[in-house]
Amino acid sequence: MTATVASHRKPRQHPLASLTGGTRTARTAATLALAGAATATVFDGTGQAASPPTPAQVKGRINALYQEAEVATQNYNGAKEAAGTARQELSRLQDEAARRTQKLNAARTELGALAASQYRSGGVDPTVRLLLSADPQRYLDGAAVLERAGSHQATAVAGYARRLGSVRQVRQRAEETAERLAATEATLKKHRVTVVHKLDAAEQLLSRLTAEQRQRMAGRDGAGTARADRGTRGDGPLDGITGGSGAATAAAPNPRAARAVSFAYAALGKPYVWGATGPSAYDCSGLTQAAWKSGGVALPRTTYTQISSGPRIDRSQLAPGDLVFFYSGISHVGLYIGGGKMIHAPHPGAPVRIAPIDQMPFAAATRPA
Repeated sequence: MTATVASHRKPRQHPLASLTGGTRTARTAATLALAGAATATVFDGTGQAASPPTPAQVKGRINALYQEAEVATQNYNGAKEAAGTARQELSRLQDEAARRTQKLNAARTELGALAASQYRSGGVDPTVRLLLSADPQRYLDGAAVLERAGSHQATAVAGYARRLGSVRQVRQRAEETAERLAATEATLKKHRVTVVHKLDAAEQLLSRLTAEQRQRMAGRDGAGTARADRGTRGDGPLDGITGGSGAATAAAPNPRAARAVSFAYAALGKPYVWGATGPSAYDCSGLTQAAWKSGGVALPRTTYTQISSGPRIDRSQLAPGDLVFFYSGISHVGLYIGGGKMIHAPHPGAPVRIAPIDQMPFAAATRPA
């Protein structure tokens, strides 16, 4: 009887197993409830897919990508300039090492001749041991060499030691420069990838706009077409600056600034190419660098360094030729031409053009000296 009753008892569940099953049941119920609510929403007509971005939103994102690309471009320009400097320094050090090695070899030849002469006279001169030593520098560190050698030999040994040390010093500097160059080139590659990535993303967004939307967007980027911009320049020599109406609005503070502005006018319509310094294409700092170079002033390459190329100018004191910088990161620069306008290289697809300085967040201004 007891066995019969025991066979009909329900097996006792482990407390943890019960909890797990209850949790699973609750989760299943919740999932079904959410699915049912979502289904009901769809069928009620209240569920909507995310609306596509408006042209204004697309334009805002494109401008943000261009600005991010310009930051990377200035970093690229700086790394490229640093790489060029390191490359020149490495070449100079290698040439210097070669010259010093040649002198070292001449000193070694002189020591060899002295040692051979001593050997023929009998005995093994310290200079022979010097030449046969696996580590000449370590051997030279012993003062006994100079004490045992004659005056002429002492001079030759001392000269050899000095040249050996200088060669090693130059070679060490060359190795350090080569390492710095390799690191800079790696940074250069990283910035290049960033620029290309940002510009590709902007191009993909542009492709979503209609031709009419792209045209309207391009029109809002600047003062108009390159042809219209060129029409704001007088036909005669540029001793003053003309505004959008063609009337003179301000004079350049000096002949160098006037030449820089004249150069910028001549560049109107040329394409923007990141990293370019002319003469067929420019990026923003490449244009200002080339413009002031025509006036006889050598500006550094990037916006970050150009801002320190002269005294800061208050916005109310701007004069033609001044450099005007934008964004908190100082990532864009233009050349002021008077009348609240500048000539600048905006971004890919927008050639060198005239634009109001109010078009972007103004950061600072500098008058190159």
